[in-house]
Parts: sequence; structure tokens; C-alpha cells
Amino acid sequence: MAAYTAERLAADLAVPRETLAKLEAYAALLVKWQKAKNLVSDTTIPDLWRRHFLDSAQLYPLIRKAKGEGDFTFLDIGSGAGFPGLVLSVMGLGHAHMVESNGKKCSFMGQVSRETSALATIHNERIEALETFPVDFITSRACAKVGQLLDWGRPFIGPNTEFWLLKGEGAEDELTEAMKAWKMDVDRFQSLSDDKGVILRLTAVQPRFS
Repeated sequence: MAAYTAERLAADLAVPRETLAKLEAYAALLVKWQKAKNLVSDTTIPDLWRRHFLDSAQLYPLIRKAKGEGDFTFLDIGSGAGFPGLVLSVMGLGHAHMVESNGKKCSFMGQVSRETSALATIHNERIEALETFPVDFITSRACAKVGQLLDWGRPFIGPNTEFWLLKGEGAEDELTEAMKAWKMDVDRFQSLSDDKGVILRLTAVQPRFS
């Protein structure tokens, strides 16, 4: 399989030139920091545009179609090196609150945010300790199962808060388990970056038991 490139991402998702330049700066920082800080799996670096940037950026047009234009406030749980939340902020989706307990990963996200002028707040703490505030949606990738993410996100859920989750082939089993404790409407979208991946949009989320 040919390597996925920044140019292909721009073509596939209609990314403006100025935004692509910021994503390229992000990618360059990732490669630079990876040598010393091990921010992501080394095996993903040769295909980082597919594995990290396309995987994250594909949420942008889906969220725009679902929620319209405007700037949103959103929470990214278990942000790691900034995927997907920081990518979405770089693309102009709104104010990303990045929650990550690993200090070196937070330092990396801070530099990316400064160099790309992303509207992002980096929270170097566990989600359980974060002071709550209203959010339009919650994102997460490769962090925890659906039920756990709903539990963590519960203090932030308002009447219109949505969850946008990047999941793998175990997504349906996770949903089945989560629905024992939660009520929700589910939309599914095929991942562009992984044939076995799925994007879950969870709306009307509320616990079954108070």
C-alpha cells in the first residue's frame, strides 16, 4: 500500500492550504519529538498521515455536517499526542480541551498549540479530577471502552452534548455493554483510515439509573 500523504489528506477532506501547512508543522514536530519522547507507537510513524492525521481529521466534515458552522467547545479524553482533538482544533473546529495525565505528552501538545495557533487548553490531569464545564461534544481515540468514556464524560453531559468516538472492530460489543447502563442514539460511520474502524456518534446520552 502506498504511503498516505499530506496532499492526499488535503484532497480527500478538502483541507485549505493554510490549514494543511499547520498540520504539516504538527507532523514535523511529532517526528522530532518521537525520537526522544515516544509519543506514539514507532511503527505508526512511517504512515503517520493515515494512522494519526487522517484518522483524526475525518471527524471534521462529519461533525460540521451534523452540527453546522460555528466554533464549538469540546473535550478530548485521553489525548495522548493530540489525536483527535488537537487536530480538530488546528482545523478550526473550535476550543479543544485536551485531557492527558502524561506530562511529556502535554508539553508536546502545548508546543503544537503554540506553533499552529490552535485554540486549545491542555489539562495535565486525569479526567476524574477536571473541573466540569459545558461542552458541545466529547471526543476520544484509543483510550477506553465506550462505557468507561461515558462514565468519565458524565459530569460534562448537557442536553445536547454528543460523543464522537473513534473505535475499532470491538465497537459493537462495547456498545452492547454500555447500553446496560446508558440510553443513547447511535450513528455509525465507516472509518476512512482503517477498514475495520468505525466512528460512533452518540446523541441523547443519558444514564439509565440516576
